[in-house]
Formats: sequence, structure tokens, C-alpha cells
Amino acid sequence: MDILSDLETRGLIHDTTDREALATRLAAGPVTLYCGFDPTADSLHVGNLIGLLTLRRFQMAGHLPISLAGGATGMVGDPSGRDAERNLLDDEALATNLEGILPQLRKFLEFEGESAAKLLDNRAWTVGIGVLDFLRDVGKHVTVNQMVAKDSVKSRMSEGDGISYTEFSYMLLQGYDYLWLADNENCELQVGGSDQWGNIVLGVDLIRRKLGQTAHALTWPLLTKPDGSKYGKTAGGETIWLSPNKMSPYRFYQAWIGVDDSEVRKLLLQLTFLSLEEIEVLVAEHEKDPQQRVGQRKLAGELTGIVHGEAAAASAIEASAVLFDPDVDITAVSESALEFVSGEVPSTAVPKLGSGIIDLLVETELCQSRKDAKRAIAEGGVYLNGERVTDADFLPSKGSLLHEKYLLLRRGKKQWHLVTVA
Repeated sequence: MDILSDLETRGLIHDTTDREALATRLAAGPVTLYCGFDPTADSLHVGNLIGLLTLRRFQMAGHLPISLAGGATGMVGDPSGRDAERNLLDDEALATNLEGILPQLRKFLEFEGESAAKLLDNRAWTVGIGVLDFLRDVGKHVTVNQMVAKDSVKSRMSEGDGISYTEFSYMLLQGYDYLWLADNENCELQVGGSDQWGNIVLGVDLIRRKLGQTAHALTWPLLTKPDGSKYGKTAGGETIWLSPNKMSPYRFYQAWIGVDDSEVRKLLLQLTFLSLEEIEVLVAEHEKDPQQRVGQRKLAGELTGIVHGEAAAASAIEASAVLFDPDVDITAVSESALEFVSGEVPSTAVPKLGSGIIDLLVETELCQSRKDAKRAIAEGGVYLNGERVTDADFLPSKGSLLHEKYLLLRRGKKQWHLVTVA
């Protein structure tokens, strides 16, 4: 695979150091590369996706990726893309965050075989260094001119409260990471978002000065929406986390269903492993009838599978069909999909069956009174497990239960309630 051509076609190259030299080196044999992920929270988020997927693309092309957890750099905080100082994390918060993101970093790469990946933490080579040694060995080879020329530094110096020396020094730490990895892991390429360009090329220059070796840099464009904002949150303002504990696979799936039609092709190219040919066919099908959201559904399914696994993706798709497809056969829906539904709609647990449909509607607050419940049934607006209820005296039995435990009630088109029988 010509990895650079593939990345170029997918819109995943913003900048590189000497492009011809990089292409020649990649063609000559496996290259060790790395991408860093600071533990600023206890989960990675959608902003980290391109980095994770890019490492995987390089591994699939036969190269050797290093996923770097920033246990040390996370103590300082990267000023890139920020207009205010970060709050410093204490040791306990950093440990909690690292515990959350390390399993996620492992999930995207293969750690056995010919192109086995490595997962490293920069605390291993940073924590023990004295400040004087660091200033002599690293700071001596970097000019202040280089550092203040960086956009994020310039903007912070000219606006607001400025930038602390701590965050100003972040690029030295990142440059040192690249130097250490070049010297100890034979790392020749660092990849990252376009906002990391200044940090990465500082490391390239440091390697040249200290080791007399050639190193390379590659960045991709930041993942942004048509209005220029980052793909970090849903339309409702919820952060798109990669951890199922912070964002369920169902909500993760739904976050991609609503993307703009104009973004479908770009997101399929950049965030999935579908071939270029598959994507063109899919986009053509999508454009014939955008209202069917074929492209968005494929994108959401592929991404949920990549992040949460195929089983979770299948359940998220099923749960979405339950709540949004009036033609779905709810009696055929899997138990895991109904478990997803239980986390997304109001639910009530009851010890046993016994209440009639009227009482259930009142108990679940789908109806305000027995009179309201009878009227809703008479108007044809009450459904149990997808079937319209026409008998106000209907008494649900064990045969009514889905997977021997669930009753799914609906009033109208959008008012849901899941009853779980213990």
C-alpha cells in the first residue's frame, strides 16, 4: 500500500517535511512512527480519532506504530488550540485519566506480529530528568525565536492573560519525546493534527542537532464541521467520548446520524477503513436520495464498530430502529438492543406482572390519569411492543414479555417507556 497516496486521497495530509524524502523512506521498508495522546480526561474523544486511525493505517501498510500516552506532558498541558491556561492536573487525576485512556489506545492497534505496535508512557524517560540537565541537553538547542513564532504562543502573548512559562515549555517536552524515541526506538516519523506542526518540527530539528539524523513530520487537517467548529460535540453540546462509560454506543451512533450531507464523503474517507471504491459507490447511492441518510447510517455503523466493537454497533443500530423506524418488528429485537434502549428512554422496574394496560400507562406517566389512558387507547395512540393496543382492558401476561423481562410502551410517535419485570 502507498500509504502517503492513500492519506492524500482521503484528505489526511495537511503538511509534511520533505515529502519526497518521506515517500522514499516509507517505500524502503517499515518505519517506526508515533502519535501522542495526553490524558486530559479519563477518556479519549472524537478529536483523537484521526490520530488513532492514522496509526492503524500505517500499521496496515506494514509500518511500526507507537501510541504514546502523555503521562508527563499531561502534567504541563498543551497550549495548542487554547485561548486560556489549562488547570494543572494532580497525580491522582492523571493516574485516573491514564487508567481510562490506556485500554482505548490498545484497542486500535495490533501488539503482536510483524508490525507489532508499542504503547509507551513518556513519564518513563521524563520524570527522572533534572531541570538543569534538561535545560542543557534540550533547551540549549532550541531558540526562543522558534518558540514564540508558534501561532498558539503568539495569540496567547497578544491576547488575554498571556501564557505561563509552564505551557510555553510544553513544546520542549514534546520535542524531547521525539528525540528520545528516535534515539531509543529508532522512531523516524511523528504524526499529529495540524495544530501540532510547530511542536513536531521542533522535535525534527532537535533530532538533527543532537543525533545528526533525519526525522520526518506529517500532520492532518483538524476535523471540523462546515461552520469551522471542531467535531468534538453533538448538536446538543455533548462531548463525543470514546468510552462507553461516558457516552453509550447508542448515543455515539446517533451522534453521526445527524451529520450534514455535505460532510458524508469526507467523514467516510477520513474516519473509516472502507476502500475508496466502496466510498464512491456509497456516496453516489446517498446522493440519489439524501433523506434516507444511507451515508450517515453507514458512517455511524462503521465508526461505532471501530470504537465499540461489532456487537455494540449491531445493538446500537437495532436500538435506533426500535426508536425511529415504525416498521421494525420489535418482537425480533435482541436483548442487548433493548438494554441500550433502557438507557435512552424512561424506564420502570416492577417486581411482577399484574397491572392492566390502563394502570401501566398511568404508573409510567405516559398518561396523566385513567381517563387520559382510555382516551389515548381509543384514539389509537398506545402501543405495546410495537403493536397498537385497542382493548382498554388488556392485561399483559408473560407471553407479552420481550426476552422474558421487557414491555416496551409507546404513546404517540415519540413518548416511550420501558418496563422491566424483575
